[in-house]
Amino acid sequence: MRGGFLKVLSYVVGPADNNLYAIIDDAESECVLVDPGIDSQWVWLQIKTQPYRFPFILNTHAHLDHIYENAFFRMNSGGKLCMHADAAKSLDDIPLQASWFGMDPPDPFEPDGILTDNEEIPVGAERLKVIHTPGHSPGGVCFVGNDFVISGDILFAGSVGRTDLPGGDRNALLCSIRTKLLSLPDTYTVYPGHGPTTTIGNERLFNPFLKEIR
Repeated sequence: MRGGFLKVLSYVVGPADNNLYAIIDDAESECVLVDPGIDSQWVWLQIKTQPYRFPFILNTHAHLDHIYENAFFRMNSGGKLCMHADAAKSLDDIPLQASWFGMDPPDPFEPDGILTDNEEIPVGAERLKVIHTPGHSPGGVCFVGNDFVISGDILFAGSVGRTDLPGGDRNALLCSIRTKLLSLPDTYTVYPGHGPTTTIGNERLFNPFLKEIR
């Protein structure tokens, strides 16, 4: 799929059907990877066959199913691993999260960089804008391109992110959606952390969880 001058490829990975995204500027041969989740090493084996540079690995938040292969992708791509400061603060909870899944903790890692609200991440000649969207988790962020948004686990097709996990806050989530996502044009494609793509317009009109903020 195309996102302005950026190509967005999605890969479904792991037991929770996470979406791992590759955001590509083909003209500049650069690729930014978002949310390397559980059982996603096969994506690297596929995408490394292309002549891309991988300057960044980005996390929308620090739940286990979105960060499980961070260490693997950073080691193999050489990319700079970045997440929000509040996501980095929760990394000590990763072994506990792994126990919820009945899994071993992932290989250890620390972020190389901290994402801030309204920061711009270069992808070749283009940019991704970081927007801080707490609610599903305190350190949640979305990434906005020319005509798309990578929404993590805050907004889905016909649904919104859960807020019953540690750090979740329903009021904060709805505020993030209202002020940060529904302010985008209706034509913007939404690439969520799980499930199919949608558009801002579709969610504005039809998402039953957004009735109270319309």
